Amino acid sequence: MGRDRFAKQSLGYLYPRIKQSRILMIGAGGIGCELLKNLVLTGFGEIHIVDLDTIDLSNLNRQFLFRQEHIKKSKALVAKESAAKFNPHIKLEAHHANIKDPQFNIQWFQSFALVFNALDNLDARRHVNKMCLAADVPLIESGTTGFNGQVQPIIKGKTECYDCSTKDVPKSFPVCTIRSTPSQPIHCIVWAKSYLFTEMFGTSDEETPEFDHSEDNENAKEIENLRQESQALNNIRQSMGSDEFARKVFDKVFKDDINRLRSMEDMWKTRKQPNALDFDGISKGASGTKPSIAQQDQKAWTVAENFTVFSDSLRRLSTRLQTSQSQTGIDTVAPVLVFDKDDEDTLDFVAASANLRSIIFGIESKSKFDIKQMAGNIIPAIATTNAMTASLCVMQAFKVMRGDIDKARMVFLERSAARVINSDTLKPPNPNCNVCGVMSSTLIVDPDRATLNDLVEDVLKSQLGYGDEFSVNNEIGTLYDPDLDDNLSKKFIDLGVKADSFLTVIDDDEENPRVNLSLAILEKTLPEDTKAVHLPKKLDIARKPKDAPAPITNGGTNGDTNGHVAASFVGTKRKRSLEDPENGQQQDNKRGKIQMPSKAVGVQDDDLVIADDSNDGAIVIDD
Repeated sequence: MGRDRFAKQSLGYLYPRIKQSRILMIGAGGIGCELLKNLVLTGFGEIHIVDLDTIDLSNLNRQFLFRQEHIKKSKALVAKESAAKFNPHIKLEAHHANIKDPQFNIQWFQSFALVFNALDNLDARRHVNKMCLAADVPLIESGTTGFNGQVQPIIKGKTECYDCSTKDVPKSFPVCTIRSTPSQPIHCIVWAKSYLFTEMFGTSDEETPEFDHSEDNENAKEIENLRQESQALNNIRQSMGSDEFARKVFDKVFKDDINRLRSMEDMWKTRKQPNALDFDGISKGASGTKPSIAQQDQKAWTVAENFTVFSDSLRRLSTRLQTSQSQTGIDTVAPVLVFDKDDEDTLDFVAASANLRSIIFGIESKSKFDIKQMAGNIIPAIATTNAMTASLCVMQAFKVMRGDIDKARMVFLERSAARVINSDTLKPPNPNCNVCGVMSSTLIVDPDRATLNDLVEDVLKSQLGYGDEFSVNNEIGTLYDPDLDDNLSKKFIDLGVKADSFLTVIDDDEENPRVNLSLAILEKTLPEDTKAVHLPKKLDIARKPKDAPAPITNGGTNGDTNGHVAASFVGTKRKRSLEDPENGQQQDNKRGKIQMPSKAVGVQDDDLVIADDSNDGAIVIDD
């Protein structure tokens, strides 16, 4: 019996196409391992895997393609090696790289019949979404959080894209809360991880993303205090390795700084005052506590136990850093330590420091296990959720490959719902989406000759009929608008516009503006007797939809439509403000000139499931 007998019976005429398909899978983590297994056993002819991450110990409980001996190795390369054993008749290619690297350009995306996303971060998801739309390649987007999961097929012009709906952004905390008035365990954990640990063993970074550095009056004062205390801790850091080092650090952050806060009486009129800790008193009480208490990670430690772990981890980290420094040459960059949730030394220090600060402010202490999850931004991963999500990805991919878009579904795993697996019909594109609600095209430019003026005059005004009120933007900022014409004579290369980058043209006409125009740059040497910039095909750019008047009820307006209010800029003068082409937010009205391009940063039982595409949208589990 051939290994593909049942696949042929199940998939029918689709199976030969699957065997000839060249597909891309981005991310080889929790979902990625399960998905790659499914794709390989289904028989897809050629599969490319992209992942920039390496394997950690914590991955092994769910990412079954990896073993103990694979720790610190490339996820993509090991996943390829492991999955190849399941089916010797397919071609696997692994790329240990960032999907945002220049090598993965639009032409490369166009070489695939289908793309699967198994990523764990918002920025990479948005990038892949944008590239698939530009390349006109279907995308199967997926994600999990604990017991919850989601699968979303994305087809250009027919369904919502990833950016059609608002996504939550990582939370940041006001500096004043972290520095002076913590009220939750996470505040103390962020302080220990992003402030104290960094000041002692890393590189001081006032712009850590977990701190909200908005310049309100209260934050401004705290930012200045932060700078002063960073200098004080830097002075203490010079005594690392001495017998007094632990006392100096402890007294500074758990006694002197706390007493300074207590002296600000107005701050504590409506809050409970913190209580400073005494090094000698706690040291005496902790004399019988052994450092091995750090291995008990499921319990909340006492003050004495936290003190012991703090002192011992401080010693361990100091020894590591000094050893690294002694082995570093004079002309090389001084070594630093970086927090890693899987590094026992760094985790012990952060856990003990955070708990001591919690005790000072009367906040509940947490176990080392809990702090590892919170400090490492760990979203609980459930192996079965990953497996179910990966299988649903392939099922939806079959519908997309057949062209049955009407039968494709957005699928949700929800443990708290009436059914574990639920689905919904795919929604059409959001006309106000700044990623897919736009006109897309390729712009061919001669890199040696093309200037911004060539685009503005020869293409936008002469060929496409734009008026005077429009702007040209890239990821760096605004390149041109009626009040910013200094860049017109500059070549694209001098403005950071290069191959596979994007330009966004925003029509600011007050009466009947066009939708945004997204231009993907394709560099090509053109004959001298031709224009240096041109479009490969004629464009008919749609106009932005006008908002329907809001219904009047009891003399008021109701702006809620199916739980969603779409922002609209129709009829609004936007000469001095523009829509951010990445996230749809309005940028500040100040527009600076582009001097130099930004450097790119080289940023994952048999017969079980029966798909039921009936109108109620449920997928039935057959036990």
